Amino acid sequence: MLTPNDLFDLAECEHAALFDGCEFAWDALKKIKQYIADNVKPELKNECLGSAWIGTEVFIGEGTVVEDGVMIKGPAIIGKNCEIRHGAYIRENVIIGDNCVVGNSCELKNSLLFNGCQVPHFNYVGDSILGHKAHLGAGVILSNLKVVEGNVVLKHDARTIDTGLRKFGAMIGDHVDIGCNSVLNPGSVIGRDCMVYPCTNWRGILPAGRIVKNKAATEIVELQRRD
Repeated sequence: MLTPNDLFDLAECEHAALFDGCEFAWDALKKIKQYIADNVKPELKNECLGSAWIGTEVFIGEGTVVEDGVMIKGPAIIGKNCEIRHGAYIRENVIIGDNCVVGNSCELKNSLLFNGCQVPHFNYVGDSILGHKAHLGAGVILSNLKVVEGNVVLKHDARTIDTGLRKFGAMIGDHVDIGCNSVLNPGSVIGRDCMVYPCTNWRGILPAGRIVKNKAATEIVELQRRD
């Protein structure tokens, strides 16, 4: 479940050539920078509501709306009919498909969003790939850097896989929903059609079609009022 075809419908990405020759889905992260350099044809076909700062190496497709206060440093390729909402910060080497949402106070870098992705509120997406119609709840963080030194390493089926990446956030499969305020630690892989409950601290590989339930204990006590 670690190959591009295991996680993603490549027909839902205009830039599927990124995955050519990739044994593992995350290998495409190593190619995003050069792919954009080779393919970006800077042009702004979007509508801008208010004032936004957009770099010189940026393409934005027709029907996309960029709201006031957005910063798109680029290089970046952004598709058609997207919403780039107030205060979004799109850093270097980002590819966004068609019909995507990047919301207020969200930050993206070195990442790929397939068509129909929603990253709508207070999200960090670093060195990650989000599949078709993947959705991040408010406050979801895709952490991309380990506290300790060394590459991100995954354990799968008794194998230890060195990804070759010092920075690697998450591979999130098609139709995945990540609940509000969850944190996915570096090197997380979430299979297709999964759901992760809010406020989950996740690490590792989740097979397709699973739910991660975070049933944190709660306690209700009587309020002691002070005179």
